[in-house]
Formats: sequence, C-alpha cells, structure tokens
Amino acid sequence: MFPFKKKKQTHIALEEHELLENAQRRISQRKRLYTHFVVFLIGSVFMVLINKVLKYGVDYDWFVWAILAWSFLFAIHAFNFFVTQRFMGVDWERRQRERLVALQRERISQIQKEIETEFPLSSVNKKKGE
Repeated sequence: MFPFKKKKQTHIALEEHELLENAQRRISQRKRLYTHFVVFLIGSVFMVLINKVLKYGVDYDWFVWAILAWSFLFAIHAFNFFVTQRFMGVDWERRQRERLVALQRERISQIQKEIETEFPLSSVNKKKGE
C-alpha cells in the first residue's frame, strides 16, 4: 500500500569521521570554557556581595585574593583551550603516533637483521638435519 523507500545510508569516510569527532571535542571544550567563565563571573559577584554587603570578613578584603586566584585558574584554562590545543591538537597527536610507529618498525627490522646475521636460517636447518 505505502511503498517504503529505504533510506540511503551515508558512508562517512574515516577521515571525515575523525574530523567530526575533533569538531565535537572542540565544541565541548569551548562549552566548558564558557561555562567556567560564567561561573567565575557569578562566583566573583557573590564573593564581593558576601564581603561588602553581608559584612563577612569586612576587616579584610579577602574576595580580591579569591577572585585573583580564580582568575589565574581561568587564565590557565583559556590558555589551554586557545594556545595549547592548537599546537598539540589532533594533528600533533597523529604526527607523534606515526613517528613512533615508524620508529618501532625500524627497531623491529633492525632486530630481525641482527637475528638473521647471528642465526642464519640455512645453518639452523643444517643443524636440524644432522
């Protein structure tokens, strides 16, 4: 009665999938940074209100040090997001992984050559046959 058409399955290549995962990860990181900033602003306002309006610790402006420490932590978070992730992001990880795999393969081939020179296959076979 109602012809049901099969939906075309989209085939996303591996590289496109990695790009989408990377984009999703960056969006999540950006969201956490913005959330941290909003919480920082709200927390700073509350600390000032507690100190000045509620007269808690009125002898000393402790909120300045608390806000300064929190702003330092926020600056580290922002630096990590904007600077560190650009230089040591997914591309950097991929290059490092490829470099390490190449080094491992080179080392394996060196070990195989050493084994072949120290224990040639023909001499092993001769000893077995004797």
